[in-house]
Amino acid sequence: MNSFRGIGLGISRSLALKGFNLALNGMRPVEQIEDVMAELQKNGVEVIYCRGNVAIAIDRKQMWEQIMDRFGRLNLLVNNAGMGPRERLDILQTTEKSYHEVMDVNLTGPYFLTQQAASHMVEEKEKDPDLKAAIINISSISATLASVNRGEYCISKAGMSMMTQLFAVRLGEYDIPVFEVRPGVISTDMTAGVKDKYDRLIDGGLTLQKRWGLPEDVGRAVGSLVSCDLAYSTGQVIMVDGGLTIGRL
Repeated sequence: MNSFRGIGLGISRSLALKGFNLALNGMRPVEQIEDVMAELQKNGVEVIYCRGNVAIAIDRKQMWEQIMDRFGRLNLLVNNAGMGPRERLDILQTTEKSYHEVMDVNLTGPYFLTQQAASHMVEEKEKDPDLKAAIINISSISATLASVNRGEYCISKAGMSMMTQLFAVRLGEYDIPVFEVRPGVISTDMTAGVKDKYDRLIDGGLTLQKRWGLPEDVGRAVGSLVSCDLAYSTGQVIMVDGGLTIGRL
C-alpha cells in the first residue's frame, strides 16, 4: 500500500476490516504514524511500515525486502502514491524539475514497483494456481480532464490509466486482475488548498451528488474489488467521482 494519509488511510482501513495484513509505504518518520498503525492493528491484522520514496529504486528494493522478510508473499498491490506539483504553474511555465518529480512519484515508481510485484505474483500463481492476487491503481479524474495549471499531474494520471491496461493484458493469462480506481474531488491534504473553489463548484452542480468525496468512498471501492466481486472485469475503471464526469446538457 503506497501512502497512508487521506485516500491511502481510507483504503488501509477498508482492507484491514477485510482481514488483510498491511505493508504501508510513506515518507513520514515512523513515530508519526504509530497511532495509525495501532488503529489498523485493532482489526487483528499485522501492519508494517516500509518507509521510503517510491520514486527511488533503492527505496523500492528495501521496501520489497521488508515485505518478503515479514510476509513471504504479496497478494495485493495498491498503487496510491501521488503528489501534485509543489507550485501550480501554467503549462507554458512548468519546469522540468517539477515535471520529473511528479512523474517519478506518480508513475515511474509505481510502474517499476508493479513490475516487481507482478513478476512475484506470476511465480506464486505458477506454484499455486488457486492463489488470489490483484493489482489496483489509484488514478484521478485528471487522467481525462485537463487542468492546464498542473499538466504534469494530469499526464502522470493518464499514464497510470494506460499502465493499468498494459498490466491487465500482460497478467490476463495468469488470472491476475488489474483495476483502476479513478477518484474525483476527494477531501484530502492535497485538495485542502482549493477547498473554497470546490465548495462553490459543488454547490453550483459540479457533481451530481452534492458533496465532497471522502477517503472512505475510495476505500470502499477498493474493498469491493478485493472481494473478487468483479473478478471478470480486469482492466476496468471504477469511477468514484459523485457523477462529476457524466456528460450533461
